[in-house]
Amino acid sequence: MITPPLDPSSEEAHSLLRRELAHPEYHDTNLFLRVLDWLDGLLNGLIDSAAKAPPLSTFAAIVAFLLLGVGLAWLLSRVRRTARAAGRPGPVVEDATVTADQLRDAAERALAEGRNAAALVDGFRALTVRQVERGRLDDRPGATAREVAGALATTYPDQQAPVASSAALFDAVRYGDRPATRDQAADVLALDDALAGHR
Repeated sequence: MITPPLDPSSEEAHSLLRRELAHPEYHDTNLFLRVLDWLDGLLNGLIDSAAKAPPLSTFAAIVAFLLLGVGLAWLLSRVRRTARAAGRPGPVVEDATVTADQLRDAAERALAEGRNAAALVDGFRALTVRQVERGRLDDRPGATAREVAGALATTYPDQQAPVASSAALFDAVRYGDRPATRDQAADVLALDDALAGHR
């Protein structure tokens, strides 16, 4: 055994450290059990504190924790719903009976009223239905904006970039709860006009 002053050589220090770490108190429980013991101690401490607190304070703390839990659950459900909606775009046209002109009128009304998101969504729907009505796009109920853009890109190769951009905006606004600007909505309506006048 080394006596003070301690100035062991590197070999002696290594040997002392190995002997110290071989003691059973370093190996008696695994990390999981230590964490469980710590949580048990923490929970017991909280219970003891609550038992010593006045009943009204305990009741108020329970209500506060319940409200916090409900609030967190609500926020998590909103986040999941938004992520799910943004991750899985749905169909462009949901009502098969509506005409392109009806959708275009709704889009122009929404734009005039400053409802840019509605104008963009209805404008892209009008564009899609108009191309179906003109026979330039197959009538495929449930087609997504990406599928519509892919089909229109082959029909109108010179308009591929604006069509793809409009489809991405449609998905972001309709299924991703993103805002739209007036210019973005106007661009979709202008694209509808360009494709309608295209020969």
